[in-house]
Amino acid sequence: MDIERLYHEEWGRILAIVIRLVGSFELAEEAVQEAFTVALERWPRDGAPENPRAWLITTARNKAVDHVRRKVRLEAKREELERLAAFQEQAVPEIPEIMPDERLSLIFTCCHPALSQESQVALTLRTLCGLSTEEIAKAFLVPLPTMAQRLVRTKEKIRTAQIPYRIPDKFDLPERQDAVMLVVYLVFNEGYSASSGDSLVRRELCREAIHLGRMLLELMPENPEVRGLLALMLLHDSRRNARTSPANELITLEEQDRSLWQQEEIREGVALVEMALRAGVPGVYSLQAAIAALHAQAARAADTDWQQIAGLYELLLAIQPSPVIELNHAAAVAMASGPEAGLRLLDQLQVAGELEGYYLLPAARADLLRRAGRWAEAAAAYRSALLLVKSGPERKFLERRLAEVGKNSQ
Repeated sequence: MDIERLYHEEWGRILAIVIRLVGSFELAEEAVQEAFTVALERWPRDGAPENPRAWLITTARNKAVDHVRRKVRLEAKREELERLAAFQEQAVPEIPEIMPDERLSLIFTCCHPALSQESQVALTLRTLCGLSTEEIAKAFLVPLPTMAQRLVRTKEKIRTAQIPYRIPDKFDLPERQDAVMLVVYLVFNEGYSASSGDSLVRRELCREAIHLGRMLLELMPENPEVRGLLALMLLHDSRRNARTSPANELITLEEQDRSLWQQEEIREGVALVEMALRAGVPGVYSLQAAIAALHAQAARAADTDWQQIAGLYELLLAIQPSPVIELNHAAAVAMASGPEAGLRLLDQLQVAGELEGYYLLPAARADLLRRAGRWAEAAAAYRSALLLVKSGPERKFLERRLAEVGKNSQ
């Protein structure tokens, strides 16, 4: 039994169920961590149980009872005595292999409107996806102590505000669905293009986000944007095997071996996009999914309909103005109408200053300058991007490009 793989794949499901059982984020998290530690000690020696997930849940629940007992002995608080009595009155249930998935309840709790968006995403990454506090701090580009304090304060707010651990009813669902969709999308993005570290892709996060997207679609089948979100994630994920080389080097969309793209995910994603677009005026996720579908349906990079992609980015900018979307629009315009057209748009973005510190702006500028044969300027832009990039594979890619343009400029 690969306990590390089980940890990555089942952490969120197990923690969600244990939170339901014990009623506390902190207690559940500590208990589940201890259950996995016990598994690491016992399973190699005694063999894995027939139902590993159920074993871990039961062990975590027992660890939580032990924690409450110890606290009662030390502090003898009435509240803790009552909680221990409630635990002891309940027999540990026989947990089947297939259990109700509590992760939706957990993500709606993490995305309560009383919490800030940064807190929502950080707590989701910690509880649902099992990322360490250090990994989340790197993703947010903040010091470890800052992120640790943020997570503690967020859990404390959930406890003191008595935020309910449940899926909201149909009347409260609309005010929460946008936050939940955004957090699912951000979790997928952190998996698809890790913000730091030596790996470009964290597949367990992509899988988790896609699974959550499927659950959201079951909960809200009439919402076209949920359909668009799931389509967007599937279409991006379909390229996972072609995005990096065996040496973990970044391969651009233009250079990818398209025979490695997952056709089943593409078919499902395209079908979902078409249904979402037929539902009426498309939203942010549906438009992005439509762009991803155009890429997915091009048999060769040269077959890509860049004019239509540029038009879709214009629609996207109309409903969600964003400097990052402007950057993508400029890249599409460059592919449709030539690098100089794209560079004019990038010049406007640079003057606006909204993407200062965002490495993809100088990286995109460098690529268009390279395509235009302006080698010295391209080299300078690549050097600017290298000062800002955090991801190992993306750094290697930029260094390789810099070496290429350096040879041409000699």
